[in-house]
Amino acid sequence: MHAGFGLREALAEGHRPWSRYRPRSWSRYRSWSRYRSWSRYRSLAVDSGLALGYVGAGLLLGRERPPAGWQPLDELGAVLTVLVGLALLARRIAPVAVFATSNALWIVFIACGYWPVVNSMPPLLGLYTVAATRGLRTSVGCAVVVTGTWVYAGLGNAENSSMPTVLAQAVLFPAVVFVVGRGSGRLAERNRQFAELTCQLREQQEENARRALTEERVRIARELHDVVAHHMSVISLQAGMASYVFPTDPAASRRALDTIAGTSREALEEMRRMLDLLRVGREDRPDGRTDLAPDPDLDPDPDDAYAPAPGLELLDRLLDRVRGAGVHVTMEVVGTPTRLPQGMELCVYRVIQEALTNVLKHAGPTSAAVTLRYESRAVVVTVTDEGSDAIRTNTVIAPGHGVIGMRERAKIYGGSVTAGPRTPGGFEVRLVLPR
Repeated sequence: MHAGFGLREALAEGHRPWSRYRPRSWSRYRSWSRYRSWSRYRSLAVDSGLALGYVGAGLLLGRERPPAGWQPLDELGAVLTVLVGLALLARRIAPVAVFATSNALWIVFIACGYWPVVNSMPPLLGLYTVAATRGLRTSVGCAVVVTGTWVYAGLGNAENSSMPTVLAQAVLFPAVVFVVGRGSGRLAERNRQFAELTCQLREQQEENARRALTEERVRIARELHDVVAHHMSVISLQAGMASYVFPTDPAASRRALDTIAGTSREALEEMRRMLDLLRVGREDRPDGRTDLAPDPDLDPDPDDAYAPAPGLELLDRLLDRVRGAGVHVTMEVVGTPTRLPQGMELCVYRVIQEALTNVLKHAGPTSAAVTLRYESRAVVVTVTDEGSDAIRTNTVIAPGHGVIGMRERAKIYGGSVTAGPRTPGGFEVRLVLPR
């Protein structure tokens, strides 16, 4: 037992105090609100253009000489034409009221003796809107009203009109508008449902990414906790030894105190990184083709929850397991190996483990190469594979959550991780940690 055991147990039980304040549905609400606002402004612009267009077209058509039996357009006719056209501005807000208003003004226009064709389009557009947005019974009733108005116009100038033609137009035109409007309404409803479903899927993906990021941070915190616990055990052991040999061997006691000083500094540094990890609030988007959890077959002790954190000394065992799974993997060390802090070794080990796990899962039997380069100011790790016939460079790879974990580990030590397809083929993961 050690002093930090309570923190480890709390992490193991899944306590995540920062997640209780996260609004789960805010992203979905925000996306849907943006869609609705954009759709509302677009609809207003379209309706304004239609209203002005119909007013202009009606006034221009009214200036022409009307057929026999109808009087030319005067000031009253122009006012009625403008009113009929402007009524279309509210057709999406109150479709039935707009239809009733435009059709009533059209009847007044006909009763005054003006040519009905001048203002026939706004009531038809109103019928289209009602058919697209209202129920079947209301839509049929509006279509019957338009048909009756058309017949009334024909009866008003029966001497110069062919009643069979009027009846055909009175039935055919509203019927076509009714059918088109009903079909458009069903299509608009499907589009609305698709847009809402898209927002839900986007929110679900963001929630999955947040959950994966949280789980990865908890797992990293557990491992850093193990590193700190190991340092504290070393400090306790060295302190006891220094106290024991101090009267007889001051030199050994001094070496023990030096060890305590160095180990305590590393422990404090790892503790600071762990606290920074738990406090961080930035959420990265998922990227890459990897999966979050490492392959149990590649974990050195998957069943031992209290096993020490792995380091570079276990890389050979990791590579042997990968070779046993059917991947020919080579290891190359460039530069003079130097001692790294245990937490940094754990970061290097986990990134290599995750990258090789992806080779097994996504590339199948292939060849992979691991390069560990010790530079003067950085440690660079590169894991590449040659891919397989099933995966090409231009293949779209499904996003996963493994790169999230790699980048989280690298950020703890001020490093970076890049992952993506290679031009010759295959995949590459590159880790850079500053020394």
